[in-house]
Amino acid sequence: MGAEWGGLAVLRVVCGLLAIAFSFPAAYLVWRNFTSDADPLGLLFDERTLAPLWRTLRLAVAVSVSAAVLGTAVAWLTTRTDLAGRSIYRVLMPIPLVFPTFIGAAAFIRTMNPGGLVFRLFESVGIELGIELRGFFGSWLVLTLFTYPYVYLPVAARLRRLPSALEESARVLGDTMSQAFRRVVLPQIATSIAAGTLLVFLYTISDFGAVQLMRYDTLTRAIETNYLARPPVAFALSLMLLVLAAVVVIGENAMTRRLPADAGGRSSRTTEHGLGRFAIVGHLIVGITVVLGVIAPVAALIDWASGSGRPLTVDNATIVEASLNTLSVSVATAIVAVLAVAPIAFLVARRNDRFGRYAHAAVIATFALPGILIALALRFWTLRAGAIGNAFADTHAVLIFAYVVRFASLAMGVTLVAVRSVPDRLHDAASMLGADRMRRLRTVDLPLMGPGLLAAAGLVLLSTMKELPISLLIAPLGFQTLTTRIFGSFQEAFVAEAGIMALVLVAMSSVLTWFLVLRRADHL
Repeated sequence: MGAEWGGLAVLRVVCGLLAIAFSFPAAYLVWRNFTSDADPLGLLFDERTLAPLWRTLRLAVAVSVSAAVLGTAVAWLTTRTDLAGRSIYRVLMPIPLVFPTFIGAAAFIRTMNPGGLVFRLFESVGIELGIELRGFFGSWLVLTLFTYPYVYLPVAARLRRLPSALEESARVLGDTMSQAFRRVVLPQIATSIAAGTLLVFLYTISDFGAVQLMRYDTLTRAIETNYLARPPVAFALSLMLLVLAAVVVIGENAMTRRLPADAGGRSSRTTEHGLGRFAIVGHLIVGITVVLGVIAPVAALIDWASGSGRPLTVDNATIVEASLNTLSVSVATAIVAVLAVAPIAFLVARRNDRFGRYAHAAVIATFALPGILIALALRFWTLRAGAIGNAFADTHAVLIFAYVVRFASLAMGVTLVAVRSVPDRLHDAASMLGADRMRRLRTVDLPLMGPGLLAAAGLVLLSTMKELPISLLIAPLGFQTLTTRIFGSFQEAFVAEAGIMALVLVAMSSVLTWFLVLRRADHL
């Protein structure tokens, strides 16, 4: 018993240190609000603050609801129905996750706005479209299409593991397909929907690329606009964004505790509903999602890369170097992120410990902070740390730490699922056979948790590959990633070069999505 409590105390200390590390950006914002004459309470009642705040909330709620509905719908259609081609759709559905939002938004503008690829195709047959993607609608559409996989992946995984006995019993007792889904299936997948929707909400309030290109003024645009001209205003707005994230995380945790627990076990076969006359509706929902979320942005990138028929001069060595840099730093970030969240997941899943819950909230809330604020916070602390800070400044270690702070929240939910997947009876049996804690971890936990941990690492890796602000501000001098090269090419009007490198990024990310996420989707 003493050894058990000693291990728990060590785990609490580790989680406390991790929570402090993840709180660096928040500490930076609080510090700057106190030292830069910022007035967050005064700005809370200022129209210049209220307007972007309400626009941010409006967009985040709209995107969260639509992503939750779309992600759940396509997950159910591709896992629990007889929809033709569902095995192909299951591969295509997560692909929007690999697009950086600034590339996705630019692709939509290039494809669907006047002068774009779609407009040219319709004009060639004498049809003139009267739409233009801007403002709220454009931001909502782009963010929904590129964030719904956060809901789709865990919900599809849960549906594949969901025991079919209760659902079949409901059908035998006379429930229709929709009634069985609402009464039996929905309560069982509610926690997966809530977890995915939380990530969508936090991603939306932190996004800058899509809203910037769509010219929709949210808090992130206001922060960017004011950072150089009026730093105190930017710091106050950033603190509001962090408080908003904390409120949402606390609310989600409270709501999740009231939801029914997932039923254990796994059915030997999956219930498959016949769509009948509604098959055309299912094909329309899934087909339109694939066209808008995959085919349209890829077509735009190919159009850019073609150079409109002009000869291209692309430095292959530069592309290879940027690709290797992107891959190496992303793999390192994924490994460190999983190692960082694993102790917290153990404390939350195995002990339901208060220290673990606090650390969990600290990790999740950082996902709402824009990358630029995390980068600036680390710049600030390295400058304040004297000789130690100078030793780490402009190093890969600081870059990886910034990525981990930004994206470890993506690994948290999957790691919790992985930890909970190990039955307590196996631990009890191993203990009775004389296995100590480390041996149980090596022989029981890791083999069962391994696929889930790889899926968690895959989500972090994919998000790191497409991060831009942190890469621009924290990367060591001369260290170019694909996103920084793409951004630089856009800035210098080298659109064809940007298109080629964006295609390379999407291709690499798609392959990694298959090997690290889709093949282990049941562990999400």
